[in-house]
Amino acid sequence: MAQHKFKVGQDVTYAQKHAAASSRSFKVVRRLPPEQGELTYRIKSPAELFERVVRESEITASATRPAPSMGRSR
Repeated sequence: MAQHKFKVGQDVTYAQKHAAASSRSFKVVRRLPPEQGELTYRIKSPAELFERVVRESEITASATRPAPSMGRSR
């Protein structure tokens, strides 16, 4: 049985097929069972009022930014 690649609460990027060069940031809300042999997820963007159901192949992990430095290291 396949394992989900992404965790609930993880930031992911969803590349939309119908948007020219636009991908947006989403958060995984729930892991769902496979549909047509591929794992699925429910994701949510803070800019939208609704959630989307996507296949695992449609999302990638968002790049994480390093924490800001609190001062100069010596």
